[in-house]
Amino acid sequence: MPFDHDVFAAARQRLEEYLGQRCHRASRRDKPPSAALRSGYEHTKPADKSETVVQSILYETRGPVALITLNRPERLNALDQAMLDALQAACDRAEADDAVGAVVLTGAGKAFSSGFDLQAQAAATPQGVDEWRPVLRRDFDAAMRFWHLSKPTVAAVHGPALAGACEMAMACDVTVAAEDAIFGEPELKFGAGIVVMLLPWIVGPKRAKEIILLGLDRIGAGEAQAMGLVNRVVPAGRDVEEALALARRMAAMDRTLVKETKRAINRTYELMGMGEALEAALDIDTLIEGQGMPTKRRFLEIARSEGLRAALAWREARAAEAEKTGTATLEQPAGTTHLPGAG
Repeated sequence: MPFDHDVFAAARQRLEEYLGQRCHRASRRDKPPSAALRSGYEHTKPADKSETVVQSILYETRGPVALITLNRPERLNALDQAMLDALQAACDRAEADDAVGAVVLTGAGKAFSSGFDLQAQAAATPQGVDEWRPVLRRDFDAAMRFWHLSKPTVAAVHGPALAGACEMAMACDVTVAAEDAIFGEPELKFGAGIVVMLLPWIVGPKRAKEIILLGLDRIGAGEAQAMGLVNRVVPAGRDVEEALALARRMAAMDRTLVKETKRAINRTYELMGMGEALEAALDIDTLIEGQGMPTKRRFLEIARSEGLRAALAWREARAAEAEKTGTATLEQPAGTTHLPGAG
């Protein structure tokens, strides 16, 4: 089905009307967690040091630090919708525990996370704006929760941190990267939009446009640090250790002082319009996904029929074809090989 510019223009007009109606809305950053996020999860102190929230999210305390681990190593910790709800519940728990002074987020196995779960999208693809809106809202809120937590948050990144996971790492107050960490925003290469448009606020518009519009997804730890995406680079295997050490230092300071100082820094960005800009970008992404891009439809078709690896290989072959010839078709080139990808 060809892209319908009239439909998109009408949707954009509705969006602009909607944004005009809500221009004086209260900020969302201090809203309490919804009942849906609280359901089935009690804020009780664990019987021991470590406790599983759900299989895909692990929560434990290391002294005054809560360590939250994305735990789907067989899928490079791809973030599905149930996992995001559990992640919110883990954040609720850390926020409510007075003994916790800082939070570390990391991934199990060889990756931080490959991003939002494309395989799940292929299996049950939302249709239209109304179906996409709650999905993207859940994605957005889970990533930005680490920005809005009152306690300092530190991302410990090793291996891939791509797309939505890259955005989640950016939302943390401090990011520690192992030398083997890889960052990127490949979404446009497979016809998807950006859920959390944080990158321009972190690295500036020139670098953000280069990364996003080219779909770059092989940014090494050193380059990421040079552009301000990462605070510290450590040897492979040391990212969690370093993140915990930084978190303990922050947790040892006066809790109210740290909380209010973080709030003041965040408030600076709110006054600069970051919150409104992120919400507007999310609305645009909702329109993009609701309309559906031809590239995304083809990507998901291949993922459904031949598997995600084949779809990722098609995505990379198509990008290489476009770079070489200036054109790219939706047909699947023969003999493609798998390259790492993200959701």
